[in-house]
Amino acid sequence: MSTTQAATQGIASSAVHQNEMLLYFVLLQLIVIVMAARLGGTLAKRLGQSPAVGEIVVGILLGPSLFGLLMPDVFHYVFRSVPAAPLTILSQIGLILLMFQIGMEFDFSHLTEKRNRKAVWGVALAGLVAPFLLGLGSGYFLAPILSPQADRLASALFVATAFSITALPILGRIMMEFNITRSPLGVIAISAAAINDVVGWLLLALITTITVSHFEPMAFGLQVVMVAAFFVLSWYVARPLIKRLVHHFKEGNDALPPMLMGLLLSVMFAAAIATYQLGIFAIFGGFMAGVILHDEAELVAAWKQKVGGFVLVFFLPIFFTYTGLRTNIGGLDTMAAWGWTALLISLATLGKFGGCYLAARWAGLNHAEGKVIGIMMNTRALMELIVLNVGLDLGVISQQMFTMLVLMAIVSTVITAPGLSAWLPAVGLWPAKRKSDDQASRIAA
Repeated sequence: MSTTQAATQGIASSAVHQNEMLLYFVLLQLIVIVMAARLGGTLAKRLGQSPAVGEIVVGILLGPSLFGLLMPDVFHYVFRSVPAAPLTILSQIGLILLMFQIGMEFDFSHLTEKRNRKAVWGVALAGLVAPFLLGLGSGYFLAPILSPQADRLASALFVATAFSITALPILGRIMMEFNITRSPLGVIAISAAAINDVVGWLLLALITTITVSHFEPMAFGLQVVMVAAFFVLSWYVARPLIKRLVHHFKEGNDALPPMLMGLLLSVMFAAAIATYQLGIFAIFGGFMAGVILHDEAELVAAWKQKVGGFVLVFFLPIFFTYTGLRTNIGGLDTMAAWGWTALLISLATLGKFGGCYLAARWAGLNHAEGKVIGIMMNTRALMELIVLNVGLDLGVISQQMFTMLVLMAIVSTVITAPGLSAWLPAVGLWPAKRKSDDQASRIAA
């Protein structure tokens, strides 16, 4: 064997070894993440919380905030032995799949609900405007202190958007567990949250566009036009075509045969590529791909049955852990930092809970009903974490501000179930027996 051949074989052998080592650590990470998420979800159920709350908290604890603090050597072995790229890519693919699923499950009938329409629109408007203004003001004031590297206005806009979000998916999950989805208060809250979600995603897309265009009027204007054109083409051109293909490839009673599943995955990823190329995040493409199919009831049910559970059990915990690895509660190492954290949590709660409570009272609801509406609308959870990761990736919020707002998202979600348990009896809605873990696993996160 020549020296050249020996060297080539040596390089190939080394590459194979490196690939195997990378696979080993990624599989190790996935074992830890998936099992920890299941334990966290089960524990959360026992404590009267939604399983998703436990999964979020466990994801944070797997990062440097606890795991890295208590067992630094083991933490570094599991999560720092190889580059983070594989876990990052898996989390982003999972997020695109999740946003597709959320888009498919989006119920637009809530937006036209006639019953209690005054309350719906009042709560939705107050739940957007009040927290947005408080977030804009506090974000603008705190940017030089907590995010000095970022553009001040861009940072303030992202904090304002984070304050304004209501997590429709997890709110729906909590409401189903309390059996209040069809009650008047449930209809008001889920309808207002749906409006908040639509406007919140539009705000996030707009603010992302503003940020990446660096406030250059021509570049910004062109990007807005291109993004708007994407949404219009998706709805009026791609939607009819894809719906025809869905019905064409449907096989008897199987609403999601392999060929159709492959088509949907391709459409979803193509939409994600398109929004990335337009300068906004790929997740917007995944969400839009789901929205255009939201009224295909059989397809939505089949997707949830065949794919949805795997997305929730496998991909969603990866995203929570990805967020947790970027969150370091130990970085809040001064009383001032904890003071700013408490202020942000208080202002976010005041804006969302207080604004929605006052709007509910204005619409004719009583004090107890206003509190129930306020606590439900204050739920942020997953949607908030998505917004925060976008802001951190764009550099408009610092690592420390990211951690503070992650804590705000957790607190605002954790208090929802206890608040409902305490206040529902006062409005004549007695909390139903919580669903089993098997039932809850079928409900979207």
